[in-house]
Amino acid sequence: MPVSAADSSATAFVVGIYETYKGSGAKGLSLDTDRTVRRYFEPSLAALTIRDRKNAHGEVGKLDGDPFIDAQDWNIDKFDIEVTDTGPGKARATVKFVNLDRPATIVLDLVKVKNDWRVGDITWRRDGKAETLRALFAH
Repeated sequence: MPVSAADSSATAFVVGIYETYKGSGAKGLSLDTDRTVRRYFEPSLAALTIRDRKNAHGEVGKLDGDPFIDAQDWNIDKFDIEVTDTGPGKARATVKFVNLDRPATIVLDLVKVKNDWRVGDITWRRDGKAETLRALFAH
């Protein structure tokens, strides 16, 4: 019997990410090493993220905030996470939260790489328009 993407492993992967942002003084998920980036992003998105950081030479690159919360600062009490199946080895996680009194919705497109879940793209709403992490790196 095939395992649904919305099963506990996809949900646990996303919850594991967002737990690092919860509560006062939360550190979030640091993407400052290649190994960490590869742990959370699928290979082509990981490569784009790593290249952006290296091309920035210690300065701020195209990715100028935390992609998981679309902000540089945060104080978040709770997350509402819903994971749905979008196809074989694919899922979508919709994450809703309030950060510094501003409601936010982040959508993670998940893909299964071998037996582990990885983020294939992240979508944010900015000025009423959807923007993605991949598109950010394409400019």
